[in-house]
Amino acid sequence: MPIIVNVDVMLAKRKMSSTELAEKIGITTANLSILKTNKAKAIRFSTLEEICKALNCQPADILEYVPEEEPAK
Repeated sequence: MPIIVNVDVMLAKRKMSSTELAEKIGITTANLSILKTNKAKAIRFSTLEEICKALNCQPADILEYVPEEEPAK
């Protein structure tokens, strides 16, 4: 998937644990883990907003677009 979730990078920059972030934003550590491992198919804007508030960052700090390489012809 060409959208990469960089929650772990921001957690490291803010010296915050996954558990602490999950508690602050009101989601389970399991759901946060799904985001961190890029297994999520979607994210609610309200969840993204809470992550940005808790980590004092912008959505672009969390989400990154990396185009997939096209197969060789």
